[in-house]
Amino acid sequence: MIKNNSFSRIIAGTMTWGQWGKGFKPKEVSELISFCLDIGITTFDHADIYGGYTTEAEFGKGFAKSGIKRENVEFISKCGIQFDAKARPNRVKHYDYSQKYILASVERSLKSLRTDYLDLLLLHRPSPLLNPDEVLEAVSRLRKEGKIINFGVSNFTPSQIAMLETTVPVTANQVEFSLTSNSAMYDGSLEDCITNNRMAMSWSPLGTYFKETDAKVKRIQKEIRPLMEKYNASADQLLLAWILQHPAKVYPVVGTATQSRLKDAVGATNIELELQDWFILLAASQGKEVP
Repeated sequence: MIKNNSFSRIIAGTMTWGQWGKGFKPKEVSELISFCLDIGITTFDHADIYGGYTTEAEFGKGFAKSGIKRENVEFISKCGIQFDAKARPNRVKHYDYSQKYILASVERSLKSLRTDYLDLLLLHRPSPLLNPDEVLEAVSRLRKEGKIINFGVSNFTPSQIAMLETTVPVTANQVEFSLTSNSAMYDGSLEDCITNNRMAMSWSPLGTYFKETDAKVKRIQKEIRPLMEKYNASADQLLLAWILQHPAKVYPVVGTATQSRLKDAVGATNIELELQDWFILLAASQGKEVP
């Protein structure tokens, strides 16, 4: 179970705030953090790799400039992915979950984010060489030193989590989940979160709706248009509302850095789809009614 759970229902994903997107300067980061707090978003999702291992430091500069108290926000970060970047040359993309690397990565994240602790640390992706004992040693030390409050994973299957839990409890799993990419409802991931009282998070919660024009998206567009009028909501709000209605109480990690869309995302928390409308959208995604 998550300790001190004050995570906002909508989480701001920071991947596109830096070099992989908007390229915000500290002043712009500061302004966007303040805007998020004004509309009720207090949780910020990071990963050490974002921006080629640079975005956390840029965010930290903006956070320091904002003057916002650390206790008024929650920071999530991930570690484990190694790839070739200017800031960190590697010969091949790989995963490193040695005790030494986990500890060093968290220390870098804390320094970059200008904070003493992470509210939640996630292992970014599963590795075939992951050793639960190594993870236990790292997590135990980080908790004892007060550098992380909660520990979880991202993109892990239930069986991979079960293997990891032979040594260390896993309190959260961040997976891909959207109307266009909803396999998490069928591969046991969301059921595992409900069964074991894990915090479920969704990355890319809007899926491919605004990126593709394939048959799936066209079917969803056809069904979502009348619902936009019915609920007086935008398409992205309905896509988020669809996720929020799942009993796993999924927390969408919204990747936009645009203020109006962040505000719309928060508005989605006030929408409750009628049962048949929820299934109309699911059927549109799958191209057929449920069995």
